[in-house]
Amino acid sequence: MKMPGRVGDSPIIGAGTYANNESCAVSGTGTGEFYMRNIVAADICERVRYLHVTLEQAANDVVMKELVDQHGDGGVIALDPKGNIASPFNTNGMMTATVRADGKVTLQGWSKSAKPIIMSVAR
Repeated sequence: MKMPGRVGDSPIIGAGTYANNESCAVSGTGTGEFYMRNIVAADICERVRYLHVTLEQAANDVVMKELVDQHGDGGVIALDPKGNIASPFNTNGMMTATVRADGKVTLQGWSKSAKPIIMSVAR
């Protein structure tokens, strides 16, 4: 629940959401001031596009280093054109789920130490 007068970071292009066909798509949430100040979602995509790092490295560098160094909290779920997914978070938990074309479902993020649950969905 947001305090009155607060604006969420998730819908702000570049901060909590961003997509570029040449690099990746990112949706994130966290303490909005840090996401807006660091254009978190766009930064991840720009690192993939211009630094030629993997999606996982770009997302981890931004969420687990840049934000943590500034005492910002939150996480993202990101997808690149090859189907790679990254979902780092620096909070106690951030539930995410992915479903692959082959029906493989992965649920994770209830805590840092919990192993993901992986199952198949019959067609």
